[in-house]
Amino acid sequence: MSLHERLQRRLSRLVPVHLPMAGRLTRMVGLTLEAVGLDAVTGSRCQIEREGLPAVEAEVVGFSGHATFLMPVSTIEGLKPGARVYPMAGLARFPAGMRLLGRVLDGRGQPLDGAGPVHAEDQVSLQGAVINPLGRQPIRTPLDVGVRTINALFTVGRGQRMGLFAGSGVGKSVLLGMMARHTQADITIVGLIGERGREVKEFIDDILGLEGLRRAVVVASPADDPPLLRLHAAAYATALAEYYRDKGLHVLLLMDSLTRFAQAQREIALAIGEPPATKGYPPSVFAKLPALVERAGNGRDGQGSMTAFYTVLTEGDDLQDPVADAARAILDGHLVLSRLLADEGHFPAIDVEGSISRLMQVLSDPNYLRMSLRFKQMWSRYRQNRDLISLGAYARGADADTDHVLEHRPEILAFLRQTMLEAANLDASRSHLMHLVSSLPS
Repeated sequence: MSLHERLQRRLSRLVPVHLPMAGRLTRMVGLTLEAVGLDAVTGSRCQIEREGLPAVEAEVVGFSGHATFLMPVSTIEGLKPGARVYPMAGLARFPAGMRLLGRVLDGRGQPLDGAGPVHAEDQVSLQGAVINPLGRQPIRTPLDVGVRTINALFTVGRGQRMGLFAGSGVGKSVLLGMMARHTQADITIVGLIGERGREVKEFIDDILGLEGLRRAVVVASPADDPPLLRLHAAAYATALAEYYRDKGLHVLLLMDSLTRFAQAQREIALAIGEPPATKGYPPSVFAKLPALVERAGNGRDGQGSMTAFYTVLTEGDDLQDPVADAARAILDGHLVLSRLLADEGHFPAIDVEGSISRLMQVLSDPNYLRMSLRFKQMWSRYRQNRDLISLGAYARGADADTDHVLEHRPEILAFLRQTMLEAANLDASRSHLMHLVSSLPS
């Protein structure tokens, strides 16, 4: 047999390899790029050539006919029609591990803190494994978050998902910082999504502080990042929390904010032609929200827990905002921050009447539950009569609960108020509440 015949036989035995087909850039509208001839699936990554500059990384977010829609995750200056688009092999992987503690990263897992390169011992994907809801550990253990009002009146359990509903400037970031400092958790993951760059630094330096950062990982994607990078930052923060939870640790996830996550998804969906539905939000937004939130919670037996707090911005303090309404339906409770209380200098400005923890009945014995409800009733009656009191039209003796608040108002306000650096543990918070309620008229 000749050499040529032997080579032909060997080549015929090889399995053909189909390499992904490169495409060409044909159109750019806003931040959306269109390419033709590209052999790539949705969710995969691509690189787009630029003359004299590094390639632009983008992700496939949709397609229509022969056109593939791409969303960049970095700056797009220097792109031109006909630029070559190359699919990248494999799914994106992001750093994870205990060496990340104390670091501040962006939505790509790159350092923002100037502390040198990231040396992580492991990697994670942005898409977490789906856990059978029947396989999760039930929420049975109260979590000490260090905030007296929450511990006493809205007890949170390990693995619970809570929302902080607030307008701008009412102290939600400070409340998150208090929980980051004082919550009894092994690791804290902070996701700062779509916030102003100035607020990111202020949160880390002034609110979280060195002590809080030492046992935390911060993932930040400010408002000037592309929308896809903001989505990635939220998913990365959640993936890190899942990673540590699966290692058997108790994790606290603080995400500010869920609304900015929804707005980033809206930008992408509208850019690729998805029609708006509810007040300008496309349907995909309301599918992405539960997909993200449901990843939080307890793990399987033998794993740890992930307790999550998500801030939700209410436009004009409107709790019926579409994102706020959708979030309230998929979370395990919500804490409403009142602008009226904030204007009075009452911090944390938690609206006792408008807030609820859906698992408090499970986490409290019947006697304590009755006492917490009795306090809420007393405070509600006082708030209802507040205008009459201010006008001097309220007569003592008209309502026993209101009379009690007027008599013990300084003590009650001291219970509801708390400074950022002050910590109030769970047992002390509950004992304080029982002391206040024990003297109430029956």
